[in-house]
Amino acid sequence: MNTPDLAGHRKSYEHAELDEAAAAGVPLAQFKLWMDEAFAADVLEPTAMTLATVGADGRPSTRIVLCKGADESGIVWYTNYESRKGQELAVHPFAALQFHWVALERVVRIEGAVEKTSAEESDAYYATRPLDSRLGAWASPQSRIINSRALLVTEAAKAAARHGLHPPRPPHWGGYRLVPQRWEFWQGRKSRLHDRLVYRLEDAGAATAHWVRERLAP
Repeated sequence: MNTPDLAGHRKSYEHAELDEAAAAGVPLAQFKLWMDEAFAADVLEPTAMTLATVGADGRPSTRIVLCKGADESGIVWYTNYESRKGQELAVHPFAALQFHWVALERVVRIEGAVEKTSAEESDAYYATRPLDSRLGAWASPQSRIINSRALLVTEAAKAAARHGLHPPRPPHWGGYRLVPQRWEFWQGRKSRLHDRLVYRLEDAGAATAHWVRERLAP
């Protein structure tokens, strides 16, 4: 098998443009527009986003999670609070998210503070999950070393026997919400002269808080 020529691989981005005159005045509206277009284009896993956190040692780590909510309060996902990302967020409650819609040649980057969702929000979402996924939340000691997959199967069977068809939400499982302080929208363009619009939140927490939109060099 021949090794691909990584350095020589190139693609010309010519799908669309992102102009200030056409962009929304606030980032959430622009995000919802692009998310709607990603669904309409049948993009693979449109809600998948990279989550970047920083550990106590100062080293970053990333993983893919699924966006389960996006409104004025922030961007929401759900996970095991005892996982690596949960432990890192407990130390440094700030993170970055990135959506990459390859077919549309678009990237959205979001940075901000992270907080846990309320127990009521976590309960409500947990109840909508398939039964196997709810049992899996009890079975998996996420991010910990295990001897084999058989352990997961055994623990899932134990959870099913213990909780039946209506398992409650595990206390170690729930949601996080990133409260955006910075958004960036990237649209691929020809000759690598990409469009980049950034929205910065000024006077955060004050009555005068507002979004400032600026263009960045590619």
